[in-house]
Amino acid sequence: MSAEPAPLRLLDASRARLLRWLVEDAYPLWWSRGADRENGGFHERLEQNGQPCNEPRRARLHPRQMFAFSLADDLGHDGMTEPAVAHALEFFLRHHVRADRLIRTCVAPDGHCVDDAVLLYDQAFALLGYATAYDVFNDASLRQRAHALLASVQSRLANPAGGFFEAPDRPLTATSNSHMHLFEAVLAWQGIDHDVCWRRLAASIVDLTFTKLIDPASSQIREFYTDDWRPAPGEAGLIVEPGHQFEWAWLLLRWYSRTGEARVAKLALTLIDEAESRGVDPVRDVAVNSIWLDGKVRDGHARLWPQTERLKAGCAAWELTRAPRYLDIAQRSAAAIEQYLRTGTAGLWRDQMSERGDFIEEPAPASSFYHLVAAIAELNATLNRVVIASR
Repeated sequence: MSAEPAPLRLLDASRARLLRWLVEDAYPLWWSRGADRENGGFHERLEQNGQPCNEPRRARLHPRQMFAFSLADDLGHDGMTEPAVAHALEFFLRHHVRADRLIRTCVAPDGHCVDDAVLLYDQAFALLGYATAYDVFNDASLRQRAHALLASVQSRLANPAGGFFEAPDRPLTATSNSHMHLFEAVLAWQGIDHDVCWRRLAASIVDLTFTKLIDPASSQIREFYTDDWRPAPGEAGLIVEPGHQFEWAWLLLRWYSRTGEARVAKLALTLIDEAESRGVDPVRDVAVNSIWLDGKVRDGHARLWPQTERLKAGCAAWELTRAPRYLDIAQRSAAAIEQYLRTGTAGLWRDQMSERGDFIEEPAPASSFYHLVAAIAELNATLNRVVIASR
């Protein structure tokens, strides 16, 4: 790539370093120390010395680990995918699935119930986990579980105003985030199961995005809403997370690649542009945790995961448009991510950068592994496709 622009050469160099870190450091560490050999499943967090934290396990954890390890073989760590995905799946099915097949939100390391609540967010990740495991093992029972869970979500959580309630008893403010992850899961299923239900649900979430979620004045997606999809009252209705804007954009560009729906691509690029201009600190060059709708910073700390979503969105937008600004976003995002991976224990990461630019001393959350793997895989695939297309 020596004849290519400098940002592309820098991005390709980051790709090589990130892949090496993932294959040589992260996958081995999270399989050897992140997996719980006594109780099954995976630990929620690892201390910065690599020792596991003995903490309750959220429902999102094991579907995310299934996803992260499902790409291990493809990305260069042969022979890890099937045993690691099976390890996560077994714990999830045994402890997180209730008698009614809905997903409980939290269990202890030994599997006993900590919180039996049903949340839309967790059902979305269960669907993603089932899709991941089905793609790995081609086990028809996982497809059956997914269809049964989807039917339960539609019967128990459907909102007449569009989308879904966050819980059966509606105690929570409606969120765009749970619908975004449901969209993610549905796109995963649409790619491996030809049942029309997945396309219909994905299309309905896209329609909800255009009619209810997007703020027409700022072209941003808020975090919180009322049950009839008006902005949540008070400050809650003014919160915007730049990381979620990038994540929405990446998912919408995936939908565009399947449908050619021009308005979707336009919205996705607008979300990226607005998040980049409003939600990225120019000094640290990182996406901050949250801003207000008017663009003022609400929380200037910068977690790792928004940087991964910025990278994914930048890659997808650049591949679509070949606009230099999106290549620049991808290159700078990859460089930012590398800062978070400079730890005393190879294969771990820092979760949060302070407003001063240093990192908060805390354990590494396993839930971020899925973000990292998805970003590295997107970067790798994008560069591979660009090279092929340029020949």
